[in-house]
Amino acid sequence: MTDDPTVRAARPGDARVLAEPRWAFKHEDHDGSAAAGARPVEEAERWLRDRLGGGRWPAWVVEHDGEVCGHVFLHLVERVPEPYADNDPLGYVTNFYVASPHRNRGAGAALLAAVRRYAEAEGLDTLIVRPSERSAPLYRRSGFRPPEELLELPVAP
Repeated sequence: MTDDPTVRAARPGDARVLAEPRWAFKHEDHDGSAAAGARPVEEAERWLRDRLGGGRWPAWVVEHDGEVCGHVFLHLVERVPEPYADNDPLGYVTNFYVASPHRNRGAGAALLAAVRRYAEAEGLDTLIVRPSERSAPLYRRSGFRPPEELLELPVAP
């Protein structure tokens, strides 16, 4: 048994193991139980399987003793071409989760390091994220900083 987390690229076959914790931690936001009208986890599984095979949603899992204990997704956001600048895509970091027993043991940092290596290798311009209050310190330790220029217009009620 090793204490070091192992990070690897997520595959379409990981869709179920990635969908289940997503549904579980979203249920935590609703008093810990499945609210009436909640969609089935199979919907997330299908969505994830489709995206993991398409290339615009690279994702990574972290394993401990051969079991997936966390994951992170990166959505590649294309930019409209322009004549005087590179058109390198942006990366939106999302669906970042590490199971409670593996937090504060390097799993989250290992996942973010994998995202950063990918971003550097692929020439992404910037990584962006909307962190939760709980995850913001980890993002800061991993090098994320508040933007100097970013505006937001919430449109959802």
